[in-house]
Amino acid sequence: MRHSRLLWIALMLFISVFGMTAAQDAPLIEEFSVPAGSHPHDVAPAADGTIWYTSQFTGELGRFDPATGDIQLIPLGENSAPHGVIVGPDGAAWITDSGLNAMVRVDDETHAVEVFPLPITRSANLNTAAFDTAGILWFTGQNGFYGRLDPATGEVEVFEAPRGRGPYGITGTPAGEVFYVSLAGNHLAQVDTVTGQATVIEPPTPRQGARRAWTDSTGRVWVSEFNAGQVAVYDPADQTWQEWKLPGSRPQAYAVYVDGCDKVWLSDFGANALVRFDPETETFDVFPLPGPNAAVRQILGRPNEIWGAESGVDKLVVIRTDCDR
Repeated sequence: MRHSRLLWIALMLFISVFGMTAAQDAPLIEEFSVPAGSHPHDVAPAADGTIWYTSQFTGELGRFDPATGDIQLIPLGENSAPHGVIVGPDGAAWITDSGLNAMVRVDDETHAVEVFPLPITRSANLNTAAFDTAGILWFTGQNGFYGRLDPATGEVEVFEAPRGRGPYGITGTPAGEVFYVSLAGNHLAQVDTVTGQATVIEPPTPRQGARRAWTDSTGRVWVSEFNAGQVAVYDPADQTWQEWKLPGSRPQAYAVYVDGCDKVWLSDFGANALVRFDPETETFDVFPLPGPNAAVRQILGRPNEIWGAESGVDKLVVIRTDCDR
């Protein structure tokens, strides 16, 4: 009897110690509310520790301070409907604004707003943007366009996509290459940064709904396949593809982001979760979001933090991780 009791105590101590370790090692999820009706679409961590986010339904760029909870709102102009936001090499916030049919720059210090209208009268339905290694800003428009902006001159060029509607996610690789994905066109495309012409690259799965794209440190391009519920990677070096199905019965991979440790993060609309994929072990970790219908449409990060915009519930969300680069 005494022997059994000692075994039970040892077992409880084992569970207590190792259970605590697991809890401490597990990523911590935290949410922050933004003004009701904002429907934040994209987020971008700034250099000073604050977070930019696009307030799509109010035509504003928000700046959230996680340390204090303070939010500053910067109006972008009449009819503004900002979609994407990233931080440029100049430290400014660069925004794709479908309402203005323009690219917008917001100065990091003064919050001065500069608008760069597209040289077309038709709405491009601007979506996302990325800088190449030469400092040129490339962007997509879901109505069948992509383009570039030279911040040094303010010149904007727009190109018609080879298959019309669909350009959505875009990324620039460490080697200076630019790729975008077409949601309606179900493909990846590589842009010639000199001529501006795009070449279609077919993923293995038809009608996969390629939605967002992000490069890793080696220049491979990771793609979230919304319709197929998969994450895919294209390697420009040997022009090969790999694909993996997300866990769950009905996954819908929306956002994709690769952190500094080359772990791949996705938002899964089907599971209402954020998902981490480890390319080395080919395994997934699923992190359910606290509330229903969060609708995280974009993910971005910085050392030890993964940020998302919960457009469905007017919140920002962060997962704190052990990736310190």
